[in-house]
Amino acid sequence: MLDYEEEAARYDASRGGEPRAAAAAEGVLALLPDGARTLLDLGCGTGIVTRRLAAGRAGLRVTGVDLAAAMARQAALRLPGAVVRADSRRLPFRDGEFDAVSSVWLLHLAPTDADVRAIVAECARVLRPGGTYVTTVDKAASHNVGSDIDAVLAARPPSAARDAATLVASHAVDCGLLPAGQGRFPGRGQGRSPRRTVADLRRGWFVTLPPGEPIAETFAARLAALPDQDRPRPDPCFTLTVFEKPGRAPEGA
Repeated sequence: MLDYEEEAARYDASRGGEPRAAAAAEGVLALLPDGARTLLDLGCGTGIVTRRLAAGRAGLRVTGVDLAAAMARQAALRLPGAVVRADSRRLPFRDGEFDAVSSVWLLHLAPTDADVRAIVAECARVLRPGGTYVTTVDKAASHNVGSDIDAVLAARPPSAARDAATLVASHAVDCGLLPAGQGRFPGRGQGRSPRRTVADLRRGWFVTLPPGEPIAETFAARLAALPDQDRPRPDPCFTLTVFEKPGRAPEGA
């Protein structure tokens, strides 16, 4: 697992930068109702997407949350006064405080299914009646674009997909949220090359291939043997799922 305290300084450059952020923000905003005026962005990381969410719709007030101190500091530079360091499983906000909540590339990082459920439960709690929750699902599967890199990695030990669409939907329904649609957006600039994939492997990107272990080096050697070491393969395409909290907002909200 990556150390996001250490990753903060180089995170954006290694993840597609502004083009990727623009695509993610556009995808989320397209799924928010026109009447949304407050948005909570969980797992905001460096704030590169959160800033675009705030700038992408007039009148939308956006608050970012991240647990990693280094990430939250980066985000606060982009959104002064609008970033809170907190655990998404225990949010420091009132019940029904937000019109919408988003979590982009967050749920797959949860250590257990119980942690995913806790995050979804908190999203449901802080949403007002009639509010909207938008989240990415199936992140790992999105990176499988049918390339030669994917063919090599297909043999690695499997890992649990905490953000599997069916699992997230089950937690959402248990927490009183109703499925309300889907969307997709391209992971611009995230097409993998063999050389970059080896570098990510050695930094702990693949949880079932611990850096320095013999199995990890076996896969690194297979990746290094692929042709066109610096040619990016196709970009992934990420899936967003939308849920709604039943009910209507109180008058004057």
